[in-house]
Amino acid sequence: MTVLDQDMIANVLRPIEAANGLPNAFYTDPDVHEAEKRVLFAATWACMGFAKDVPNKGDANPVTFLGQPLLVVRADDGEVRVFQNVCRHRGMILVEEKTTLRSTIRCPYHSWCYNFDGSLRTTPHVGGPGKNLHECIKREELGLIEVRSYIFMDTIFINLDGKAPAFEVHAASLLEQWKEFADKPLYHGGPDSSFSLEVNCNWKLAVENYCESYHLPWIHPGLNSYSRLEDHYHIMQQGEYSGQGTVVYNPKLDDTGRAFSNFDDLSAKWDTGAEYISFYPNVLFGVHRDHFYAIMLDPQSNGRTIERIEIYYTSPDMCGDDMADLRRKNASMWKDIFVEDIFVVEGMQRGRSASLYDGGKFSPVMDPPTHLFHEWVAARFAGK
Repeated sequence: MTVLDQDMIANVLRPIEAANGLPNAFYTDPDVHEAEKRVLFAATWACMGFAKDVPNKGDANPVTFLGQPLLVVRADDGEVRVFQNVCRHRGMILVEEKTTLRSTIRCPYHSWCYNFDGSLRTTPHVGGPGKNLHECIKREELGLIEVRSYIFMDTIFINLDGKAPAFEVHAASLLEQWKEFADKPLYHGGPDSSFSLEVNCNWKLAVENYCESYHLPWIHPGLNSYSRLEDHYHIMQQGEYSGQGTVVYNPKLDDTGRAFSNFDDLSAKWDTGAEYISFYPNVLFGVHRDHFYAIMLDPQSNGRTIERIEIYYTSPDMCGDDMADLRRKNASMWKDIFVEDIFVVEGMQRGRSASLYDGGKFSPVMDPPTHLFHEWVAARFAGK
């Protein structure tokens, strides 16, 4: 395990006027990446997928997240459950591919079967040929190991170590900030509203780039032409999230005036406003009066990240064939913007190989959202 420079970590925790950014090891060292799985991901609520991937009872979606084999299942009661995707008998992977199960989750090795709520249902021949019971095999104690989960705006959050405060407590500020959206139904836009980008950078660079608007004039000139740098404001919540908002959201996807319908009962703020936050550790949200998107960051290594983007709308009517062209235009617009960021985050990743780089300097005016994220990371590694 790499010994991190505690003085450099302490420098990150200084006030922004005097602080440096995170040391290079946080972006380049595989040992630090492994430590982050425990310190930054397992000990809090991390995004691992989307409920839309299991829409019906019995739908099962195996996911490898941070090296952990997990299984997302839509249970009989309609709730989404997350389990370790391993049989309690000999640790065999239960489900290899996304599927719809008939009535049970069956282990392909020795055919132990589990209900959709994770309880162990059958153990064939466990006591010998034709004997499906044994006094040492207590079914009530051998259900699938469930991972704590919570769904917020269709995004599945999990707490791997089981010790974090309840999600409602952990995310209380976000739930309050977006209370006008949090309980409203969302409708996924379909295949054209789902795409992924593979980026050769550390996941944290995607977070810190997303949460600030400072780069707009140079990296997103098209976006900046109508949503200018001066139209943006900082959004910050200690230990939870940071980001930016705009006061001039006014999309024009069609020259005839066609547009997506808005969410019901929104306050006047959202007539021309939109907000974009990095919710720590690994999900990027964008909320607008007429659609919502989430970007899950899936760290593959210290220098490679997969960004999974899902876009949602306000009603089933917005997901029909007659709106397909607008959905494609909207998805294309966002994809173009996200692609514009790739050379930046990949360039910063290459820059972290400069041995004398000290983590960089923050603008006290333009960089508070980014510094807040660096501070969150450093505080967790410092045990604060």
